Amino acid sequence: MVYGLGHDAVSVTVDYRDLRGALSTEAGLNVVLNLEFGEQLQLALVKELQRHPVRGDVTHVDFVRVDPDADVAVDVPIRLTGEASAVLDMNGIVDQSLAALRVLAKPRSIPNSLTIDITDLTVGTALTVRDVELPPGVVCLVPETAPVVSGIITRMALEEATSEEEDEETDAEGDEAAEDDAGDSD
Repeated sequence: MVYGLGHDAVSVTVDYRDLRGALSTEAGLNVVLNLEFGEQLQLALVKELQRHPVRGDVTHVDFVRVDPDADVAVDVPIRLTGEASAVLDMNGIVDQSLAALRVLAKPRSIPNSLTIDITDLTVGTALTVRDVELPPGVVCLVPETAPVVSGIITRMALEEATSEEEDEETDAEGDEAAEDDAGDSD
């Protein structure tokens, strides 16, 4: 089904191999398609894609017509770059709470992905939407204070750290007792 831009909805059939090829690009579901039906050629985006629950085959696709000069709202995946060494050194994990950002962009300017550098991420801190690099002409629709990725310590790492602290305290108490015993024998 193709709809939008004030035109009537039109039912269309799309060759599966052509659709799969178009959606297998880096742009994914945000690929701008040139749909040709009858004698009309219209720009469109995939609005909704339904798959068979077991086989994964595409069973239905809705396309929305787009104006090449007007902004459209789309979800763009977020890719992490760099390595959060400070988090990994503490046996922590990098927790990505936002996998995609809702943005406004002209159809031909929709980025394939957005990046955020996690090199300086530490345990107990978060990088927010403000830290995501946006290309020119792309406007984010998510509040800039929303967390994208956080450095968190795992329960196991926390328990290990607590256990090591207890062992150090026990060793320190044993050293003090040994010193007291040595002082008593004088």
